[in-house]
This record gives sequence, structure tokens and C-alpha cells, in this order.
Amino acid sequence: MADVVTFGEAMIRLSPPNFRRLEQARSLDVQVGGAELNTAVGLARLGRSAAWVSRLTDNPLGRLIVNHAREAGVSTEHVQWTKEDRVGLYFLEFGAAPRASNVLYDRKNAAIAGIKPGMVDWKKVFAGSKWYHVSGITPALSTSAAEATRESLQAARAANVRTSIDLNYRVKLWSTAEAGKWMADFMQTCDVLITTEEDTERVFGIKGKNHEEAAKLTAKRFNLKIVAVTVRDNPLVWKNRWTAIAWHKGEILRTREYDVEIVDRLGAGDSFAAGLIHGLLDGDLQKGLDWGVAASALKHTIPGDFNWITREEVASLLQGGGLRISR
Repeated sequence: MADVVTFGEAMIRLSPPNFRRLEQARSLDVQVGGAELNTAVGLARLGRSAAWVSRLTDNPLGRLIVNHAREAGVSTEHVQWTKEDRVGLYFLEFGAAPRASNVLYDRKNAAIAGIKPGMVDWKKVFAGSKWYHVSGITPALSTSAAEATRESLQAARAANVRTSIDLNYRVKLWSTAEAGKWMADFMQTCDVLITTEEDTERVFGIKGKNHEEAAKLTAKRFNLKIVAVTVRDNPLVWKNRWTAIAWHKGEILRTREYDVEIVDRLGAGDSFAAGLIHGLLDGDLQKGLDWGVAASALKHTIPGDFNWITREEVASLLQGGGLRISR
């Protein structure tokens, strides 16, 4: 039993050290990451019980992933194991201005793409749970994964478990037309949508004059309770201004803006989702926004996809802490 359940792919991340290009690499740093697992880790670090559902190949790489998840406090009891297929990889080159960071995926025929409706006992998974989270990456992996995602959302609704979806559009995985069809379908069983202004335009064709209007138009189209939009201004390779807004019942909520120096931006959006869900579990959207933005601001400073923060660090940042030595 877990407060929050997430469902999706996790991969092995391999990065050349010291800003090298892949062609220069003589060694690779090994990390584990995937949007929904990153979110589960963020929630566990904030003191919530979290479980992650996926399908993995039963080999050393698959076991490496679940070992990392467990180390971070996430339950993997519902992971589906197979002797077939493979574990996905991705390679990350860290950039430095003016060269952007770059990701190269090697995930074709990964085990999660073979997941199908009926493989996961969602009634058992959701027993005693309060929240379910998935992103647009999972259904993009295959038609059967999209069908399994729909099955999971319907099961969550039947179990009276609240749901959040991170739109998280990935151009390398599917077309905007495919994404728009599936994600519009999923909005029927979504309580909270997490997105960016850019993704709502690409996937749903919704364009507002600003972030606030985009959130409002999206909420109205799909009759959503909450639409949260992350906002990244001045998007330089190693520096950003980071904040978020949310639409709820005709009102726009805002939160503080943080100047962040970026050590590793991957997982920052997932950390926002974790903080947002953390607050919403307490019935407080403003708290969720505040904790989400603070947790994701801190994630920018931590190597790897997982957000190795503490609850106390987030609370301190919200109270004006940071930029000094902790003693």
C-alpha cells in the first residue's frame, strides 16, 4: 500500500564526464531515471509512501533500476518482470553555452513498450492508495502501452484514486497528432494536468496570449479541476528563472520565482510534480505549487535524475534559506 502510485519507463542513463562529447568518451557515469520513477522518488523524499509500476527485463540492468528505486525509498513490488526484451538506455551529453545539452535514446524494444492491458492487477495496486500519476511519455512508447495507460486511469477512477497527468510531450517518441488523440482521451479521467504553455499548444492546439490564459483555455476545454503550468524564463544552458502557475475554479494561483544555477536539469519537472502532489494530498493547492517549485529549483542543483533533497531543505528554501553554508 502506498499513498501515491506512478507508472512508466525507467532507463539507464550514461553520461560522459567533464562535458565531453560521446565521441570523446572513455568512461560513462551511470544513473537511473524516468519521469514517473523520478516523481515517485521526489514524493518519497518528501515523506510520502510511493510505489512505481513498470515492466523490466529480468537481468542485471533491470535489477540495477529497481535497486536504485528502493534505495530512494520507492516500492517496486508491482514491477512486472520478463525474460524477454531489454532495458532502455539513454546517453546524455552535458553542454555549455553556446552548446546545448543533448540526449541520445537507445530504447527500442524496451520491456515497458511490451506492456499490455491485463498485465497489471490495478485493483491490487490501488488498494489503499490516494493518488495516481502518469505522464505522456508512457503512452508514447507503443499502442499497447497507451492502452495500458488508459486501463490504469480508468482503474484509478473506479478505485476513487485521484489522478494527475504530466503532458510531457516528446517529439522523438510520437507525432503531435498521435499525442493529441491519446492525451485528449486521457483527460476524461484526469483530475490535475501538469504541462507547459508550449506542450498545450503542440499537443492540443491551445494557444493563449500567456501562461495563465493557456491554463484557463485547457481547463475549460477538458473540464479539468486543476491545470498547473511550469514556467522557465531566460532558458540558458546553465541558468534559469523557474516558477509555476495554476488554474483552479476560475482563479490563477502563483508562486515565488527562483533563479537557479543548473547542475543537472533532468528530473526538475518531475520534482515539481512530486511537490505539487505532496501539497494536494494535504488538500492545499497553494502549498503544492510552492513546494513543487522549491523542490524542482533544488533539483536543478543535484546530479542525476533523482532529487536527493530532504523535506527540511525544501521548507528552509520556502522560508528564504539557501545560498549559505548549512551548519
